[in-house]
Amino acid sequence: MDNIYFYMIIALALLAVADLIVGVSNDAVNFLNSAIGSKAVSYKTIIIVASLGVAVGALTSSGMMEVARKGIFNPGEFMFNEIMIIFMAVMITDILLLDFFNTIGLPTSTTVSIVFELLGASVCMALIKISNSDSQTLFDLGHYINNDKAIEIIFGILLSVVVAFTVGAFVQWVSRVLLSFKFEQKPSWHGAVFSGIAITSITYFIIIKGLSGADFMHGDFINSLLQNTYLLLGINLVIWTVLSFVYIQVFKTNIYKIIIMVGTFALALAFAGNDLVNFIGVPIAAYNSYLDWVGSGQLATAYSMSSLAQKVETQPIILLIAGLIMVITLFFSSKAKDVVKTSVDLSRQEDIKERFQPNFLSRGFVRMSMGLSLMVSYIIPKSWQATLDKQFEKPAVTLPQDKSIELPAFDMVRAAVNLMVAAVLISLATSMKLPLSTTYVTFMVAMGSSLADRAWGAESAVYRVAGVLNVIGGWFFTAIIAFTVAALVAYIININVPVMVSILLVIAIALITRSYIAHSKKLKEVKAEDRLTKAESSSIQGVIHESASNVANVIKRGNKIYSNAINGLAKQDLNLLKKNKKQVAKLSDEIDDLRDNIFYFIKNLDESSVGASNFYIHLLGYLQDMAQSLEYISKVSHKHIHNNHKKLKFNQIKELKEVDERFERLFENTQKAFESRSFEEIGNILTRKSEISKLVKDKIQKQVERTRNEEVSPKNTTLYFSLLLETKDLLNAIMSLLEEYHDAHDSSVKPAKFASPPEEEE
Repeated sequence: MDNIYFYMIIALALLAVADLIVGVSNDAVNFLNSAIGSKAVSYKTIIIVASLGVAVGALTSSGMMEVARKGIFNPGEFMFNEIMIIFMAVMITDILLLDFFNTIGLPTSTTVSIVFELLGASVCMALIKISNSDSQTLFDLGHYINNDKAIEIIFGILLSVVVAFTVGAFVQWVSRVLLSFKFEQKPSWHGAVFSGIAITSITYFIIIKGLSGADFMHGDFINSLLQNTYLLLGINLVIWTVLSFVYIQVFKTNIYKIIIMVGTFALALAFAGNDLVNFIGVPIAAYNSYLDWVGSGQLATAYSMSSLAQKVETQPIILLIAGLIMVITLFFSSKAKDVVKTSVDLSRQEDIKERFQPNFLSRGFVRMSMGLSLMVSYIIPKSWQATLDKQFEKPAVTLPQDKSIELPAFDMVRAAVNLMVAAVLISLATSMKLPLSTTYVTFMVAMGSSLADRAWGAESAVYRVAGVLNVIGGWFFTAIIAFTVAALVAYIININVPVMVSILLVIAIALITRSYIAHSKKLKEVKAEDRLTKAESSSIQGVIHESASNVANVIKRGNKIYSNAINGLAKQDLNLLKKNKKQVAKLSDEIDDLRDNIFYFIKNLDESSVGASNFYIHLLGYLQDMAQSLEYISKVSHKHIHNNHKKLKFNQIKELKEVDERFERLFENTQKAFESRSFEEIGNILTRKSEISKLVKDKIQKQVERTRNEEVSPKNTTLYFSLLLETKDLLNAIMSLLEEYHDAHDSSVKPAKFASPPEEEE
């Protein structure tokens, strides 16, 4: 039995590596979103700067297991075997929870997750001990758990959300009023003063939050800094302002890029220096506990873990290895990019395809904000409003088509404000011993600055607010689920340690592997070649040639969707029909994306190319009509089988198969014509319209006769008519699209396109 603890130590070491990977994938949003969103420098440079910050932070880390020192539970009340159960439950839960958030692309707090997992597992073990004791009651739970710390953490969450959002919004509003969106045209001293304030804030943050725990930073030195804070800040402000002014004058370079790089380095350094032990602290504590227990010579069930109340040191070599793992993860983690994308998209200045759907809360907040804004407009003089509005005017940027996606999500002033405000708030919280979460602060500052910068306009506000509420809800979900699952896992392990640990580790590995495979599959689907692409040509002939692949794509997928619906009905295959519904929904979404691009398409056309917009609008209209018909056919087919209605009669299935075979030839011929750009072939396909239309009408007439003369299920009759009538609409949409191409195509005219802009460095 004693050997099981040795194997548990090995398992915890492996879990620590996995936790580092999933942890940094989530926390990367803390220090990457501002630099990536502003596109101040290339993505590769951003990652290199962040990696240097992580490496330095790991090397200068105090190595103290922060969560143990915070006293979530009283270790002296637990025996060694119970402590090992708690730690194993915490690590298994932490990996699964963080990987879940990474997979759905939402940022959460690794500190809160580890704290509430420790709380949940220790509460479970405490309750087990109380239930096995004749002298203790539920009221004795307080001897095992530090309730004040849990309340302090929850208070910290609420404080992070409100303070960070409010301060971020205020500072961004003031910065924009002073600098406007044309900040690069302002006198040099504007940028120098802003840079001085920003870098002073970030430097103070590096010292207080990033390096304060390092071995070479003695307590007396830190205390003297705290006692002379204002003097330190004043000296720094003067030095950095002067240096920034000189830098601008001599090198004629954008000073905001420097601010963003310094800020990114600072947040990455602080993350590694302080949050690193959230991932490896528990395994290190378990290892130290194991060494203490082995040296004691006592039974695992009899050795009290009072030693854990002391500071738990981590060896520098372990910190270095952990830092390297995190750096490698930064370079290769696709899930980190997903988490960062969520934060950046919610902050984006331009309109995009919104990920989150509005809800009654987001609508309510937006209506309330609009009401308050209207009230303020009555109070503030019109001349003031006009002046303020001028400062918030965004410079017009003309880009070909949907090249808005290549624009930064926000400008460098907002990115600098995000980093500066986050640094100041975290520094203040650290000096005041308040448990603010780095993730909560950086995310909410970004959201507050987005609101103040008028990034949440009338067309995006309800979606962005819904997204923020989803993320905040996810934070509380983190605490609740971390507590509950860790407690459950601890209870399961306690039943039979060797067996249950083995089973749970296998389950954890299986779930992580499944998540990885599903994520990889999703990435491949996103990169798949058969996705629809946006038009970029400036003439009708250019759009014809460019959109031919889209039409071939829709025809190919439509053929499969239609056939699957008929085959699913014939075989009563519910799984096939269910998958078919998902495929047609995906196709509809892609066509909707193309329709959303119409605004940008028309906006960038010159006067001589307006005809291209008419053709493109009609083309997308016909594609949408096709998708709607396929969606209806797929939906009613699935509904019929899902509700266990009577199977279609043999004659009905046979006739539908005939229609399907004829449509399959139509789809295939059309697909070939568009794939090979043989637009002259379209005329031959159009001549068969009456033949196919007659086939569908004949089937409808036969069903009318069957309904009058035979006993037929009403549901079957309704389904059959619905399928044929929608097939008729599908045929009309296809033929209208072909006629549009046939009338507009002119082989003697060479397609014209917009000039391609130079590609940005990745």
